[in-house]
Amino acid sequence: MTTPTDDLVRRARTGDAEAWRALYRAHAGRLVVWLGTRPTGDAAVSADDVAAEAWLVAARRIAEFDGDDEEFAGWLFGIARRVGLNLHRRSARRGTTPTEDPPETSHHEGPEESRVAIDWARQVLQRLPPRERDVVACTEVVGLDVATTAQALGISAVAVRVARHRGLRRLRDQPDLAGVRPRP
Repeated sequence: MTTPTDDLVRRARTGDAEAWRALYRAHAGRLVVWLGTRPTGDAAVSADDVAAEAWLVAARRIAEFDGDDEEFAGWLFGIARRVGLNLHRRSARRGTTPTEDPPETSHHEGPEESRVAIDWARQVLQRLPPRERDVVACTEVVGLDVATTAQALGISAVAVRVARHRGLRRLRDQPDLAGVRPRP
């Protein structure tokens, strides 16, 4: 059975601009939030930059994609992960070193409380090993399900569940996070 979002993916494959706009509205915000939790290795590269490059790659490669909306999210996040890794490698080759985080210039900024919450989440997630950080960011911050997270990160669903459990346990054991609980 085809759902309206599956129809969006099909229409996007044919170049329908309105379908692309709808897919962008559905995924852009949480993609930028998730990318904001990942280090790029270059302070000059923002989450918005990585997301923009990921959308360009997705547009070029949409004909290769065969799936529904949730699979599209995993596919897009996987592209963004690889774009971020490539930017990190490029930065390492150039010999740039990260400095303090530059002020965010995101066009997705909302109320100040939202900005503070995103910054807090980024700082907390940096305490975790990379895999646990990525999994917790996908599942808890962005709200992706296990299957989509697995597809986005290129790991198995079992590895996602294990990393999520370990990451949340590590965060729960942080004394300065006492009383903060993950959502079920």
